[in-house]
Amino acid sequence: MQKIREAAVKMASLSVYRGILEQETVKALQQLLQTGCHTLETGDLLPFARDWGALFSSLCRKGRCDDFAGCLTQAALFDENVFSLECAAGKEEFSPVLCAAVERDLSLILELAALTPDDLLQDIPGAKELQLPRWETGRPVSVMQSEDLSHIRRNMQAYYSCNGCGLYARYRAFIWRGGKIVPVEHPDRTSMNDLKGYDLQRGMVVDNTVAFLKGLPANNCLLYGDRGTGKSSTVKAILNTYYTQRLRVIEMPKESLMEFPQLVDQIAALPMKFIIFIDDLSFSQQDSTYASLKAVLEGGLAARPANTLIYATSNRRHLVRETFSDRDGDEVHKGDTIQESLSLADRFGLSVNFMLPDRARYLDIIRKLAEQRGLDEYIPQLEVMGERWATSRGGRSPRCATQFINAAEAQIRQKGSLQDL
Repeated sequence: MQKIREAAVKMASLSVYRGILEQETVKALQQLLQTGCHTLETGDLLPFARDWGALFSSLCRKGRCDDFAGCLTQAALFDENVFSLECAAGKEEFSPVLCAAVERDLSLILELAALTPDDLLQDIPGAKELQLPRWETGRPVSVMQSEDLSHIRRNMQAYYSCNGCGLYARYRAFIWRGGKIVPVEHPDRTSMNDLKGYDLQRGMVVDNTVAFLKGLPANNCLLYGDRGTGKSSTVKAILNTYYTQRLRVIEMPKESLMEFPQLVDQIAALPMKFIIFIDDLSFSQQDSTYASLKAVLEGGLAARPANTLIYATSNRRHLVRETFSDRDGDEVHKGDTIQESLSLADRFGLSVNFMLPDRARYLDIIRKLAEQRGLDEYIPQLEVMGERWATSRGGRSPRCATQFINAAEAQIRQKGSLQDL
């Protein structure tokens, strides 16, 4: 049997890992193999050249024209199938029939990944004269670099158990948009080491998150307080610290809170742990999403699933904006209305206050940032200039300190000295 026809038949016979056929580059390869079989019968090179170009273009878009094997085998890492889902859920023992099917599919994927341009061109009359662009084979992903298929299967099982599968293995951060969970291609990389000060507050949020990841009781969390104190950065840093423990974050705009039941329907059965992140939360008295969030936090029929917590940030402790005029008027049960306004914040089991630092804490943050970036010799100068920087920009905050150190470091690295900023 010709090489191209043999490869097409093997690809068509994938079973457990059949889902990879929907991934762009794998789909392009399958189309090329099928077209090649047709070309063997008709001699028509036009469709073959077209589909060859489509495959090579797909490889280039992924930056993999020099790593064909890596691209194809990575598709298996991110596939969502009965084996990967159960591994991600923590299952360790599988039936011999499923194990045999998985190993067969992995063997076929490795064979397909080893295909060279010459393998596909050798049986097509006249194809070599087309001088088509050629990819380099490269190597399979590390967990599939073994001669022992049972060893590869166990490696894949360990990978899924640690990283999850499907979309949630490839990405760690998501946004709810247009009724869909959309992955964030380039998430914020803030780490715990980047955040200075507020160890007590941050520790409370971390402890709550760790309990959640261990399957212990954990609370929805409200991080509130002054601007620029690291509330949102804390959530981002927690994700970057614990995503290898199957933690994922989905940011949900406040305006979409009425769609919360739709969101949780999509993740409730998944073996990952999810934080639904609502940033900069506050409401007016007439805000229709206010009641939606109350129901989500506590009391609604559409329960929050066990694999989900809500983390929200706000500059306000009491999330509903209230004026003195709101307390005037002729309402009979005015006290009930006031209690209604205050009740939302109470539904977060954990509320953590981030306040602006005083001068000593602010300068301590500057010192720690300077030490982290190797600017120790400039610390006395940085303290004086950092205080002036904060005064000219409306007050001290960790955000202000970071912005100052960024500007100071750039000047030092470029000019070799620190001048007035």
